[in-house]
Amino acid sequence: MPRIENDFLGSVELSDLELYGIHTKRAFANFNVSGKSVDRDLIKALVMVKKACAIANFEVGLLDEKIKDAIVFACDEILAGKYDEQFIVDRFQGGAGTSTNMNVNEVIANIALMHIGRKPGEYDIIHPINHVNMSQSTNDVYPTALRIATIWNVRELSEECAELQKSLQKKEHEFEDVIKAGRTQLQDALPVTLGQEFGAYAQAISRDRWRLYKVEERLRVVNLGATAVGTAVNAPLKYIFKVIEILRNLTKIGLARSDYLMDATQNADVFVECSGLLKALATNLSKIANDLRLLSSGPNTGFNEINLPAVQAGSSIMPGKVNPVIPELISTIAFQVMANDFAITLAAQAGQLELNAFLPLIANNLLESLKILKNGIKIFRQQCIDGITANREKCLEYAKKTPAIAAALIDRIGYDRAAEIAKKAILENKQIIDVVRDLNIMDEKEAQELLNPFEFIKFKE
Repeated sequence: MPRIENDFLGSVELSDLELYGIHTKRAFANFNVSGKSVDRDLIKALVMVKKACAIANFEVGLLDEKIKDAIVFACDEILAGKYDEQFIVDRFQGGAGTSTNMNVNEVIANIALMHIGRKPGEYDIIHPINHVNMSQSTNDVYPTALRIATIWNVRELSEECAELQKSLQKKEHEFEDVIKAGRTQLQDALPVTLGQEFGAYAQAISRDRWRLYKVEERLRVVNLGATAVGTAVNAPLKYIFKVIEILRNLTKIGLARSDYLMDATQNADVFVECSGLLKALATNLSKIANDLRLLSSGPNTGFNEINLPAVQAGSSIMPGKVNPVIPELISTIAFQVMANDFAITLAAQAGQLELNAFLPLIANNLLESLKILKNGIKIFRQQCIDGITANREKCLEYAKKTPAIAAALIDRIGYDRAAEIAKKAILENKQIIDVVRDLNIMDEKEAQELLNPFEFIKFKE
């Protein structure tokens, strides 16, 4: 049988299957934009916060034990994934996250009511605000939950970066003897090894791992207990210290209370910092992906120095064509992360005075960036990097043909004379050593030693 819930705006009818309440129902109608509900990690983190708050409120004497137990039971049920369909508010919303907070409050309250044998909506027994939201405001529980959800995803992303770094280092060693022409500004340059190129990629990803590791220090600082504006109204001091300790134990994260709750309530710069690090990672990934597309281009009319794993047919009209779709996926993800970062930057600076109203946008974009990077890197490693092979003969051919080898002649004959030889080699489509022979500049043994491509990859002491 349907139930009627009321607020100061009027009444709303809800069915027996709807365990959320009037605030959620109104928000669903107001913000039905994307068709996508709030990220489940954020919901999970919010529920953990609610559980910690209920326990803390009980331990400081503010909440009846029976109500506390019912709320904790409801939280555990949600954390077990039993009520995902009840969290319906769109991820794009006004109100600084209040609608998401109320969605969680109402579902917890109604599950708790059913647990003690009452009906959904009997809020005189367990109330979404008076009990589930006791000693709290959206303005402290929402940013706290976002920090927790972000840390979970940062850790998972960092692990994927570690695995990618290992794969790149494995290729560094596998290709350490594959000599090839280097290229600067897409023009022929001095010889390098394919292994050195992959080693440079590994170094870049290593830096990204370190940056992600360090940002967790700022994310662990939460404003729980700040309530509405950072002045801790309606949150006793004993509760504030207690709830942080309980939440730390529930999440297994070294959370710490901000020394200045108002700062942590109104400012979102830590999320901008985190997003900026994701943009840096995306930049490195896209650069690597673009390099792989170039190095594998062809096979008959491009560089053709490496082979990427063939994962799907590349054309509906050109038989046998295989495209570098995995590197293209990585660049696509990188572009989205960069776009998300810009939106996060705009949202963070748009905060006014004691609160940022645009935290839901920050949450959506930051968590999306973390997830698509994490999933994309795993695909990149498994379906591309691990299966790359080298076309050794083609690489050696280019290494011998690059006119930049003429740099080895500078100490012997001077820059201008070496430049003439390089130009002659290009015009006549010859190797530098052949031009040196033609001009009888030095004996064969000296030429072979001086112009050996493998000599260029050694660090001189």
